[in-house]
Amino acid sequence: MKISKMFNLEKTQYELDFVDINPSVDTPLFLDPYYISKCDFPFAIDAHSTLRSYFEFLLALLRGKRMQQAEELFSHLGETNDVCLGMSRGKPRGHGMGPEDTAAIFKELLQSRAIRSGIMEDIEDFRIFVPNIDKDKVSDMTANIIKKHLIEYTKEQCDLHGIPLVENVPSGMFWDPHTKSWDNQFTQRLVIEGFPILLVPKRIVSFTDKYTSTEYRQHFVLNYLQNEHLKLQTPLVKKYKSGEKYVTKKSVKDHEGVIDKEYLARFTEQHPEVFADFKAKTSKKITMIDGAVLDAINIEDVCNHLREKLSLIPSGAANATNYHNLIIGILELLFYPNLSSPKKEVDIHSGRKRIDITFNNSSETGFFFTLPNNNALLPCPFVFVECKNYTGEVANPELDQLSGRFSNRRGRVGILTCRSLDEDNAFMKRCADTFNDDRGLIIPITDKDLDLALARFPRYGTGGIEDILASKYKNIVFGIE
Repeated sequence: MKISKMFNLEKTQYELDFVDINPSVDTPLFLDPYYISKCDFPFAIDAHSTLRSYFEFLLALLRGKRMQQAEELFSHLGETNDVCLGMSRGKPRGHGMGPEDTAAIFKELLQSRAIRSGIMEDIEDFRIFVPNIDKDKVSDMTANIIKKHLIEYTKEQCDLHGIPLVENVPSGMFWDPHTKSWDNQFTQRLVIEGFPILLVPKRIVSFTDKYTSTEYRQHFVLNYLQNEHLKLQTPLVKKYKSGEKYVTKKSVKDHEGVIDKEYLARFTEQHPEVFADFKAKTSKKITMIDGAVLDAINIEDVCNHLREKLSLIPSGAANATNYHNLIIGILELLFYPNLSSPKKEVDIHSGRKRIDITFNNSSETGFFFTLPNNNALLPCPFVFVECKNYTGEVANPELDQLSGRFSNRRGRVGILTCRSLDEDNAFMKRCADTFNDDRGLIIPITDKDLDLALARFPRYGTGGIEDILASKYKNIVFGIE
């Protein structure tokens, strides 16, 4: 049973920021440090910084011949079942490194030409150059190193969705980049059937089918060698009937013998430009996971269901919680992958429940990508959302509440969702005043806007909602139409 079912979230994977795992079986997705390094938003940046801290310290120990300390550092990269990702069959058991695996792989690492020559610069390069390291092991290594980030993310998501946590549970070993050491703390954890579980942002998982030794060998190393044989006119060169010359990859492989990871390290030492080309081109091939992840869900049915749910929620304080929870799911669906990692900031239980949400700006295209690039006064590493479950006039206090959270460091862009706006566009004019006073950009989104965006989503994706935002932004900047 998946997390969403266990805790009666009544949300599809489209409406959830985390991978909706079944703790009883592994989900065939992976944490790929190379992919994480290419994600430019706060969670990924922090996680990559922690990964870099660990790997650079490990390399420093190895190159400084401090082998005992390096082996101790490496020994904590054992298997982890907390994330329930990988290729296990049945109950998650991890394909990471147990004590014997860790010791064996550390010996391989010490003997690796990649370490001695200095060509291995990032933790993802383990998979290219070190024998017996595959995507499962790299994923588990990554999960252990960034476990502290995943624990905090899990807490935020559980808080957001009302999932209970257990106090004083061991975190398990995680890398502390500040002390440059492994640490273990007692903290709040999500515990299911006695086992601690980590939730993982779907924005950072991948199938890891690009940054591999096979891809590097087949499409870069062999291509280079083919061209070299053609250039030197070696006996491997053959001719088509047309007279065009060619060299087959099979003949190159037969000529070179075993092209294993040690061979790749030796080749890369001699031709670093080929590895650099592999890295550059691979980064352009990486695609993020779809919002449904691995679930077979009819997106039109989901959108129509959400439209109906929105129309049936009455306005007013009594239904504020239901409205807020629905809005979180709708925005997750409409904005993914451009906004991610929603976090509940404020929870006030007197009268009505007011929830302020902060999203990471993880966009690589679209409205939230171009906005700060076109206007330096509108940085938005985070996007703030305020939900108001009432109709009628939205007044200055609501506007001031949202703009009061702005800063150059946190961001100066927010969204206010409400059921409807006044007919004379008074609130839009207030948003224009806020913008013109350099107090930031606030864009109101109504039920009508969300209904239209959901209707458009199956065909236009995030463009459905972002076109609405762009139109309102234009009205705020240039005057209300």
